[in-house]
Amino acid sequence: MRRYRNVVAFLCIIMMFLHVQTVNAYHNQTYNWSYKPAPQHTPATTEEMYEQMLAQADGYYIGDTNEKVLYLTFDNGYENGYTESILDTLKEKEVPGAFFVTGHYLKSASDLVKRMVTEGHIVGNHSFHHPSLPAVSDERLVAELEGVKELFTKLTGEQEMRYLRPPRGEFSERTLMKTKELGYTNVFWSLAYKDWDPDRQKGGDYAYEQVMKRIHPGAIMLVHAVSSDNAEALPRIIDECHKLGYTFRSLDDLSFSHVLP
Repeated sequence: MRRYRNVVAFLCIIMMFLHVQTVNAYHNQTYNWSYKPAPQHTPATTEEMYEQMLAQADGYYIGDTNEKVLYLTFDNGYENGYTESILDTLKEKEVPGAFFVTGHYLKSASDLVKRMVTEGHIVGNHSFHHPSLPAVSDERLVAELEGVKELFTKLTGEQEMRYLRPPRGEFSERTLMKTKELGYTNVFWSLAYKDWDPDRQKGGDYAYEQVMKRIHPGAIMLVHAVSSDNAEALPRIIDECHKLGYTFRSLDDLSFSHVLP
């Protein structure tokens, strides 16, 4: 009888363990971030499922849609010679930015990263090798993010790195929750255009038109710093947004809203 009771107790423990594992197991289906631009400068939306996943993980793609505020973010996978000009513009216009960097960028453009910090901009994590996060294990994911953070701290002395932009805009329930567990806020976007190919630039006027037609209250703007078009158009974009009554704010000041009014 005692042996039977021991077996039953052991099986109960196993079942409890499996239950906990099931509760804590998150789906790893890969999603590609997308949003739905709205006409007449009204806020963009995204898939309802994405809204729910981001809400669960405290991840965001849009700010306060009741105010004419903008959040300017840059993806810096590698340096293409235009970030210095972008930083000059931000300094002149007194506009804050957030730069999401890779390990390669930290190694190859260390002086620019130091300048970002010195001039009060946010430096966020874009992973070390820019993999699709759902395609890697939890251990590799941690290594990708910690590698960037450690190198950033060694380079600048800054201890915190709080914001993450998933490479390629690819995510899953698992990666959202795992990165939240690591202390990161996932930041997607509600305004972007095809600007990332340096061989397909179309001029500053084109960049200006693509951005301005998508401007809306609360927009988190994704701009790639490898684009000569963006570097050329940025001063004009900032000036025109100011004329339209918009202000630029830091992600640290962001009042996020998951559900649009």
